[in-house]
Amino acid sequence: MSDKNQVAAVVPILKEYQIEPNFVEDYGSILKIYSNKGTFALKKIPPVVGTDFIRHVHLLYQKGYNRIVPIYPALDGRYAVLYENQLYYLMPWLVNDHKEDREHKNPQLFRELARLHTLSAKEIKVSNEERQEHYEKTIQQYEKHQEFLDGFIEECEKKTYMSPFELLYCLYYTEIRQALTFSKTKFEEWYENTKDSEKARMVINHGKLSSEHFLYDDRGYGYFINFESARYGSPIHDLLPYLSRTLNTNPKRNDETIEWIQHYFKYFPFKPDEKLLFYSYLSYPIPMIQGVEKYYRKKRPRNELKLVRQLQKRYWHLKNTEYVVMRMTEIDSQQQAKEGAQQQSS
Repeated sequence: MSDKNQVAAVVPILKEYQIEPNFVEDYGSILKIYSNKGTFALKKIPPVVGTDFIRHVHLLYQKGYNRIVPIYPALDGRYAVLYENQLYYLMPWLVNDHKEDREHKNPQLFRELARLHTLSAKEIKVSNEERQEHYEKTIQQYEKHQEFLDGFIEECEKKTYMSPFELLYCLYYTEIRQALTFSKTKFEEWYENTKDSEKARMVINHGKLSSEHFLYDDRGYGYFINFESARYGSPIHDLLPYLSRTLNTNPKRNDETIEWIQHYFKYFPFKPDEKLLFYSYLSYPIPMIQGVEKYYRKKRPRNELKLVRQLQKRYWHLKNTEYVVMRMTEIDSQQQAKEGAQQQSS
């Protein structure tokens, strides 16, 4: 689309804000609008997403949470304009010139996430039947994965000559099983601690937590963008995908990651049962299991080198995760011992 056509296409939308566009730059789902009233970001979303998105953002505004990039209301008060079967909303264009490295950016991101979760937290009723059904389904999934891992190693070990992938799997098998057992144990502990509880804590999750969705203004304040996937759920749902991506690197001690999580807990402490569930889900070796299942189901000829490299990367992810989970459970144990000693002395 030419520049003139782009400008003409947004005129009917921006008319609702009394804004006259001079020039438009296309960034995919976001248009950068140069206008008579300044520079803006115009974003397009499907109408099916829009209703929940606007409701959640409006609720956060009401609760005093102001670290979302402001959404400008149209002249009639609407936070989004429907045009040609699409919803559009208008924001200021953040230059994001406040350059900080990840080490400094992520603590601020996690602090703001904790504030978002704190202000939106509410308790919902959960029946014993619902909790038990979730428990039984999840345990069934654990057992299914255990059965597959055990069956595949038996199949590999029967062979006179294993493929490189099969040999590598046999080397990793014990650690995959240990991770699976740890995850299952924490999940069972969670159920034992909560099976008689009738409530669970829910928060508004950002839904697409990423350092790319946390921008700075010219004063250095950080703001979340891309709230279209926001929804109520466990706070774990924001943390897990972000941490999984962070830990998907070469093998290393991710002490930074532990500091970010502890920073988050400082502002939004998890209850003991929430921590058990968090450790269970975080340590579940799903990427490894999926990688092995992919190999098992793939018909010959297989690209053995490619699949071996993928398995090795997933193993590094598993070991990085293991380090974080073990260190955090160790920190918890030390904290509990310290609190116990203080109680005894008093």
